[in-house]
Amino acid sequence: MSASRTALVTGAAQGIGAAIALRLAREGYDLVVTRRRIDGLHATVQAIESLGRRAHAVELDLRDQTSIERAFAAAVEAFGTLDVLVNNAGVTLRRSALEVSRQEWDDVIAVSLSGTFFASQQMGRHLVATARPGSIVSLASTHGLIGLAERSTYGIAKGGIIQMTRMLAIEWAAHGIRVNAIAPGTVETPSRKAYFDARPDARRALLARVPSARFGLPEEVAAAVAYLASPDAAYITGQTLVLDGGLTAA
Repeated sequence: MSASRTALVTGAAQGIGAAIALRLAREGYDLVVTRRRIDGLHATVQAIESLGRRAHAVELDLRDQTSIERAFAAAVEAFGTLDVLVNNAGVTLRRSALEVSRQEWDDVIAVSLSGTFFASQQMGRHLVATARPGSIVSLASTHGLIGLAERSTYGIAKGGIIQMTRMLAIEWAAHGIRVNAIAPGTVETPSRKAYFDARPDARRALLARVPSARFGLPEEVAAAVAYLASPDAAYITGQTLVLDGGLTAA
């Protein structure tokens, strides 16, 4: 068994997930990185290894319980144990509540909410079985804290993650398992930047609601995840840390 700390990050091919994986690698973690299709993880794996850490890519479909169980088994086989789980993967949807189809609802909930729960369950089972403390950090959103038109399904899923964080933290505290969440506002990932570059009016409208007058960066979300996963946050559990430039305080 490796003496290094190990972490599993879902949805780590790009954007926030890749930034989280690289930040944890810089903090000394070996990484298991997942994606629904494993071929998209090559760049993340290379970047982690360039930092001198080990990386193992695993295919994971969060809609499929068998896939979740296999992914965690592969992670444990690769590194011996897991210390941290970061639930980053999710599905977004912009649609009027009057127009959301049952299939769209099921897709968002299956990945963003159910997938987060059952991945956390696998992590909890692993830590309890090995009698080890550990940390789970899930990506929620400010959409889970405030109302916004055309975001109902996504916001409901993210609100569920916030409440799930409280529930699991209480249930697993006696095992030394800490469970927390991050609720970012708008984060300017490469794909989001491309979206805004083509829609400058949408950028201005969103920025007008943010007191800090800028969007967040993937690296800032990654820094918050690294903190909550670290021993420095040993007395923090059941909490959701909001990173939104003051949006929800206004």
